[in-house]
Amino acid sequence: MKTSFFTFTFTVTIALLCSTLPLSLSQRCNVKDQITLLRIKNSLGNPTVLASWTSDSDCCKWHYVECDSYNDRIKSITIFSGNISATLPDTLGNLPYLETLILRKLTNLTGQIPTTITKLTHLKTLTISWTDLSGPIPSFLSQLKTLTALDLSYNNFNGSIPPELATLPNLESLHLDRNALTGPIPDSFGNFTGKVPAIYLSHNLLNGSVPKSLAQVNFTWLDLSKNKLQGDLSVFFGSNKTIETADFSRNMFEFNFSTLNEFPASLSVLDLNHNSIYGSLPERLTRLELQSLNVSYNRLCGEIPLGGRLQNYDSTAYFHNRCLCGFPLTACF
Repeated sequence: MKTSFFTFTFTVTIALLCSTLPLSLSQRCNVKDQITLLRIKNSLGNPTVLASWTSDSDCCKWHYVECDSYNDRIKSITIFSGNISATLPDTLGNLPYLETLILRKLTNLTGQIPTTITKLTHLKTLTISWTDLSGPIPSFLSQLKTLTALDLSYNNFNGSIPPELATLPNLESLHLDRNALTGPIPDSFGNFTGKVPAIYLSHNLLNGSVPKSLAQVNFTWLDLSKNKLQGDLSVFFGSNKTIETADFSRNMFEFNFSTLNEFPASLSVLDLNHNSIYGSLPERLTRLELQSLNVSYNRLCGEIPLGGRLQNYDSTAYFHNRCLCGFPLTACF
């Protein structure tokens, strides 16, 4: 009886002690990471979207935050659609185990990317999109050697594309679209030191000719649409290429399309609309399993080759050319 009473008393005592332990001794989240996150919240003006970030709770349970299951350090911050009027805080660089940083649709987030972000040596995904960040895209982002995805789309970045981005050895996708970038495509994009990433540069103010160096690499996904680019696109085509999706629409490209005699079998989407491309449609296009084709608003002539999938599209894929004819357009005479 005494033994049972002692066991009960001991159990109750331990339970009471555990319930009164300080949060810092019982929480999962690393204390240094919690302090850093609270400083980030304060720098962002204590927005309501981060209301769960409080000093009396475990930061591994906060909204928009994820802790690593192995070491309980902060590995991910993902904040969507918040009313935040501030600049990016320097303290973002004080989360040494961060792998993912996504800040999206924070329309009042202004300023530039802080240099302290280069301290995030484990960062794999960096997305800052749909914000009001401006200024040049910093070349120091090339120091983030672990990056696999860089998305700076839908912002107000200007200036030229840093050629140093081609030195990111693990990059798989690069989104710089929907900004106000100027100048040419960097020649260094023909010399990626690692993988050749999917590249999205649309809706900018890029100009100049496509660098000949780009013939040295094999792209799989390339979107250069809605810029002021000029010249020849033959560097992207050939039987040895691997491009799958190519959008070159709404630029100033001008070359003889009929001289392109080789296309990669991988090509499934080709958009050339609103350029100054002339000549005729290459017969080789009939050998491709094209899912989408648009050559409208150019200066093409001649009969649309019969075969393949070229007759599967409606007239909008071909109209507004100089003298292109044949189904689905009017018959040739």
